[in-house]
Amino acid sequence: MPDTNLSAFLWSVADLLRGDFKQSDYGKVILPFTVLRRLDCVLERTKPAVLKELAERSKSKVNPEPFLIRKAGVGFYNTSKLDLGTLLGDQDHIGENLRAYVQAFSGPVRDIFERFDFATQIDRLQKAKLLYLVTEKFANVDLHPDRVSNADMGLVFEELIRKFAELSNETAGEHFTPREVIRLMVSLIFIEDDDVLSKPGVVRTIYDPTAGTGGMLSIAGEYLHAHNPGARLSMYGQELNPESYAICKADMLIKGQDIANIVFGNTLSEDGLQAERFDYMLSNPPFGVEWKKIEREVRREAEEHGFNGRFGPGLPRVSDGSLLFLLHLVSKMRPVSEGGSRFGIVLNGSPLFTGGAGSGESEIRRYMLENDLVEAIVALPTDMFYNTGIATYVWVVSNRKPKARKGKVQLIDASSFWQKMRKSLGSKRKELSDAHIDDITRIFGKFKEVTRDGAPISRIFKNEDFGYRTITVERPLRDERGKVVLATKGKQKGQPQPDANLRDTENVPLQEDVQRYFEREVLPHAPDAWIDHEKTKVGYEIPFNRHFYVFKPPRPLAEIDADLKVVTDKIRAMLEELSK
Repeated sequence: MPDTNLSAFLWSVADLLRGDFKQSDYGKVILPFTVLRRLDCVLERTKPAVLKELAERSKSKVNPEPFLIRKAGVGFYNTSKLDLGTLLGDQDHIGENLRAYVQAFSGPVRDIFERFDFATQIDRLQKAKLLYLVTEKFANVDLHPDRVSNADMGLVFEELIRKFAELSNETAGEHFTPREVIRLMVSLIFIEDDDVLSKPGVVRTIYDPTAGTGGMLSIAGEYLHAHNPGARLSMYGQELNPESYAICKADMLIKGQDIANIVFGNTLSEDGLQAERFDYMLSNPPFGVEWKKIEREVRREAEEHGFNGRFGPGLPRVSDGSLLFLLHLVSKMRPVSEGGSRFGIVLNGSPLFTGGAGSGESEIRRYMLENDLVEAIVALPTDMFYNTGIATYVWVVSNRKPKARKGKVQLIDASSFWQKMRKSLGSKRKELSDAHIDDITRIFGKFKEVTRDGAPISRIFKNEDFGYRTITVERPLRDERGKVVLATKGKQKGQPQPDANLRDTENVPLQEDVQRYFEREVLPHAPDAWIDHEKTKVGYEIPFNRHFYVFKPPRPLAEIDADLKVVTDKIRAMLEELSK
């Protein structure tokens, strides 16, 4: 069977399921069975040697696992005498035999089928009298690595994942990032390292703390393989949703990755790869999702570990945990002395500007900019994601900026780079073409200011351009006769007492002298005012849209009047018609 027909064949199993299973449940059957058949084929040749080794080691009462893994030669094994082919020989007991066969896999593989809740699908298939037919379909397809390479098998599996995601917009939205958005992110984080990545035998690590079904890791692997077939990318990830975790882990297994690097759980409350640091990272964390459930653990880490933990710079408001993922990724960067790191993360607009000076959000932005970690922020078009139409931004973050970028941030407005999709998927109506991705990547790579048709596309700022001081402006309290009331005690004794009702604040750009600003902007309007310097706070915000605003002059009045006259004439004509 040609590889091009393989996914079509696997998809044809859906014809068997139609009527007994909802469309959105097809993947719960087809994906684990595809994994099972692949593993079946991979272990086929070494199965006799594994069973012989098991018998010998069982006699000597030593732990057989390391020996069985060595005999299997692929990092996992199965100790059952059964396989999908022999299962077909006992139709009456196929359900219990299939369960026993799955249970005989080594622990990490067994975990995949448990997270898929495969036992439940076996029960459902049995009740629908479909278990034998589905097992027979898979037993008759050859998925041996000699016939289908790891790379091809990975592509087929991803295609199936995408198809099932499209059948369920909810799944797509929660656990699926559009492929072209990932390709853009991968291009942005790899572009400056093309020389290094093209060296033969190079090995790099990549990590996704919100791995979903593994799409970001897979596309990063495809990109690197296309540029340098001799390079190897070791993939790491963590995922909270059991089914997505199972799919991701299965995908990594099929691609020949070490599945011990894919861990289950909530990244923010329990970092499953605590000791690891990575060369590259990618993430599309949930937008605007509250972190109340894990608040206790996060606050405890922030208080007990400070900057030695992940959340030292500050904590955002509980209603939006996006910036916690940003801080988590920063904590996973390799030290510069070990080569440093670069990562891409998709965030909504809120992390750019929410929170005034001194707030958790502002303190996190301050940390990122004062430590010169932000290389670029790219505004994507709206309607790019399956579950939301809001504006989104890709942050490119690195602790090994090239010399030209040091101390600077590039903002790229790619909101006009899109083409309409032939068919909408949930909220997703727009997509990036390959030409758009190449264009954005080139603009990023050249690191220059760009204007097209009178509108700015790329702008370059100093880190401190985004900083400001919030000063507290006080005015004196006056008695009923208008006389200034003086403080009678404390260190302010003899000084004018401030009137809380007249208190105001001003934001002074970080690069401007506070006193000069005060004398120019405040004193002419309030000669009795003064600054309470003890209350001064430093804040940072990135008002993205303001930097790309293009003034459009209003139309001439005569033109507007002419339009209004046309409308009023129409209304008058309609009213005359009604009154006849």
